[in-house]
Amino acid sequence: MDSAGQGVAARTPAVEGLTEAEEEELRAELTKVEEEIVTLRQVLAAKERHCGELKRRLGLSTLGELKQNLSRSWHDVQVSNAYKKTQETLSQAGQKTSAALSTVGSAISRKLGDMRNSATFKSFEDRVGTIKSKVVGDRENGSDNLPSSAGSGDKPLSDPAPF
Repeated sequence: MDSAGQGVAARTPAVEGLTEAEEEELRAELTKVEEEIVTLRQVLAAKERHCGELKRRLGLSTLGELKQNLSRSWHDVQVSNAYKKTQETLSQAGQKTSAALSTVGSAISRKLGDMRNSATFKSFEDRVGTIKSKVVGDRENGSDNLPSSAGSGDKPLSDPAPF
């Protein structure tokens, strides 16, 4: 196959309504634009290299630029309406949550107070108090020793050696 045959085979069918001359004109323009894009990419790459060299000579680092860009971006976010609305919403939610927790805390305190004043709790408190007074009362009377085991006589229990 000759090169003209390959070009025809590689072509896509022309869009309906275009003449062959119009199609050739569009293809020529496409080729020209693609060449310009390649040239612009080469120029851009050369400009980027030159920019990098200037920054290096001035002592500007990529990290410094990144920090500056992040600071600028964060500032832009903070002044955006979406950020302001979100901040207001979260602030209101925090206030409502705080109020709800305060209410729950008050309710729990009230319920515990009611429970402490109930007959069941008073009875339980009295029993614990009685047991405590028996245990503490014996110690206050000077009988801290545990009861001796059978057969040990009146010898006080010896303190175990410290670890």
